[in-house]
Amino acid sequence: MVISKDKHYRTRGGQEVHIAAIIENEYFPVNGIIKDHNGEWMADCWTINGYFEDDVDGFVESDLDLIEVKLRIKRTYWVNIDKQTDDFFHTKEDADKNAPKHRIACVKFEIECEEGDGL
Repeated sequence: MVISKDKHYRTRGGQEVHIAAIIENEYFPVNGIIKDHNGEWMADCWTINGYFEDDVDGFVESDLDLIEVKLRIKRTYWVNIDKQTDDFFHTKEDADKNAPKHRIACVKFEIECEEGDGL
């Protein structure tokens, strides 16, 4: 894994991270801040592969190593169900307006997934 400013990361230990800069030709080119357990932000740096400065060879995992976080996607849909077809809508109101004559149910369902799931 190569760290990039256009992706989101957290530490292996679950702390929030913001990447501030990636400086070419530095031993620890990834510069950013970590939110500690008290809610305070502290500056730190990593290798281009996201290893914390005490774990440059990547042989021992550190709670401060960077892990990519995929964005979560949440969607809610309403489905009109009749004996022959299922029609999907973004709102209950739209489902009701477009209800088939013989609707037997109108079901709400929610989807939550990570960006890229199923691709």
